[in-house]
Amino acid sequence: MQFHFSGHVLDVDLRELTRGGENIAVEPQVFDLLTYLVENRDRVVSKDDLIETIWNGRIVSESTLTSRINAVRTAVGDTGKNQAVIRTIPRKGFRFVGDVSDALASRNALSGALAPQSAVGSLPQLEVSPSAVPSEQTPAHPPLDRPAIAVLPFVNLSGDSEQEYFSEGISEDIITALSKLRWFYVVARNSSFVYKGKSVHLKEIGEELGVGYVVEGSVRKDGDQVRITAQLVDVVTGSHLWAEHFDRDLKDVFAVQDEITQAVVAAIEPQLYAAEHFRSARKTPDNMDAWDLVMRALQHYWRVTRQDNLVAQALLEKAIAVDPGYGHALSLLAACHTFAAHMGWQEMETTVPVAERAALAAIRADSEDAWAHYALASVYLFDRRFEDSIAEFELALQLNPNFSPARGLYGVALSYRGRWEEGDRAAREALRFSPRDPFAAIYCGVAAYCQYVGKNYDEAIRLCREALRQRSDFVGAHRVLTAAAAMAGRNDVAKIALQDLRAAQPNISLGWIERRMPFERDADRKHYLRGFQLAGLK
Repeated sequence: MQFHFSGHVLDVDLRELTRGGENIAVEPQVFDLLTYLVENRDRVVSKDDLIETIWNGRIVSESTLTSRINAVRTAVGDTGKNQAVIRTIPRKGFRFVGDVSDALASRNALSGALAPQSAVGSLPQLEVSPSAVPSEQTPAHPPLDRPAIAVLPFVNLSGDSEQEYFSEGISEDIITALSKLRWFYVVARNSSFVYKGKSVHLKEIGEELGVGYVVEGSVRKDGDQVRITAQLVDVVTGSHLWAEHFDRDLKDVFAVQDEITQAVVAAIEPQLYAAEHFRSARKTPDNMDAWDLVMRALQHYWRVTRQDNLVAQALLEKAIAVDPGYGHALSLLAACHTFAAHMGWQEMETTVPVAERAALAAIRADSEDAWAHYALASVYLFDRRFEDSIAEFELALQLNPNFSPARGLYGVALSYRGRWEEGDRAAREALRFSPRDPFAAIYCGVAAYCQYVGKNYDEAIRLCREALRQRSDFVGAHRVLTAAAAMAGRNDVAKIALQDLRAAQPNISLGWIERRMPFERDADRKHYLRGFQLAGLK
């Protein structure tokens, strides 16, 4: 059996590791360790697994294990810093993350013949060989279970070769950040950067790399100013899904690089979801797979209405019926349930346990998926497990710092603990990072509630109106507007707001707010109830 990855061929039968047809000297134990990691690349391999398999259960020191892992990395051209092929999962073990294809092959394959096009691995970064153009009879790449995206090296338009480091740094940072979106594959730098300085049609690049989307851009520096442009392109249709330019002062190069990366990734993510929904919408129901169903459900989830939420749940249940262990569907289903409970559309007592089971199943499916931890964080919030909720939101943001929904709802969790200034900051950051986000109305509503807790009623009213301008039936904004207007003494506004609230949430009452909303501090509960009492709610 042969395994092909990153220009290497690992022949298990011949016990040989080659690169470009040249043998690489590897100690027997290091070879066994590499083979075990490759063969178990679909999971995280624990230290206990390695000790039991490679050392036959003998006790070995931490330094011995570390030295053998380092030897494996050296053999395949990897390092502990880059971890492009073998990744350390803190407190859990190791995982082989290189893109692998396996095949039964003869000795002739070892003599420098071109390795076949690689199959897709199980983690987001892909290593593919664009120079290996497939034949007409052979598909360039096997079908993917989720979309793939490539980030091309940004073009340096400054006329200064010394600025190449900056344009390349932007591209590399975007690749790294996009790789944290576990719902998409991202082609690794070494594959996409072969197009640097070449004039190649994007459709051809898409075919060679096996991707449906490409991010490209340019950097132009003039003195202490820099303009960075970026665009997201659907390579199949050639349509531009998103484009933006950023003008920045280059006083701190690395800060600018980080800021631009965050802005680009936060803007791209919802555009990718929207494009995938458009693709799935063109399929007939009997031709939709689990991914298509999730993409359709996500568009309904964004709309924050009761009917859309129910449709999303139905689509996700169907996706789970197709694939019971599908983490994307499970995490989104949990998020739908908790949101519905928060809006008063479902009973909290029956909904939260269902959502918790789905969220935990999503984490079992992929413990590094930010969506899964975002879903569990929401469950814990409405279960009044405040410390656990905050920890899960923070873990989601650690896994994907550009995940605006997690940042926005993190603000909710903070505000229910009385930390309204931090909550307001989180919500506004979500808006700043992703101003055209489909959840932008939610972020405005979160910031509005934070301002209410801070007794800044006029600002709370302003934010509520902005939220309702975007989503006129957003229950959360109707609630805060009713209470804030009453506390500000604007009785006419409060009266109309209460009418609109009752239309959006017919079961609203003082009792519902007191029992269902997860206030940690009694003073915050009384303060919110006081606003509704003044507005005339019973």
